[in-house]
Amino acid sequence: MIIESLKSLYNRDLNKLKFEIGSYQSEDSIWKIDKNISNSAGNLCLHLVGNLNTYIGAELGKTGYVRNRELEFSLKNIPKTELIEKVEATIKMIDSTLDKLSQEDLEKDYPTEALGYKMTTGYFLIHLLSHLDYHLGQINYHRRLLD
Repeated sequence: MIIESLKSLYNRDLNKLKFEIGSYQSEDSIWKIDKNISNSAGNLCLHLVGNLNTYIGAELGKTGYVRNRELEFSLKNIPKTELIEKVEATIKMIDSTLDKLSQEDLEKDYPTEALGYKMTTGYFLIHLLSHLDYHLGQINYHRRLLD
């Protein structure tokens, strides 16, 4: 049951991310920074895709994804259609990976100490969802302020 709930929440929030990126009137605005806003919506989107593909895809799904975290924050001017495609691929990867997990898998230790301490896989999947939602809120606010 918890796996279906996680899938539903990841799908809901990643679809909200697609909506937010797609709602920018100006593609240039996706990449704006201003005063104390140091990360653009585009870079936050790339960061979320990289984060989820690393910790869910590569670690749990064995997808072979290799992260370049520095590029998540330095790449610019990627078309919003490409950002949306990356989010859609991430949704598919999460669905596929979570479909392979059992309740027992959620209770096992996550393969790495990604937060600097041991935790269960279920705990870390919830953490990753809260991380997604934190940045999703930033992107929403960014769009309303700078677009």
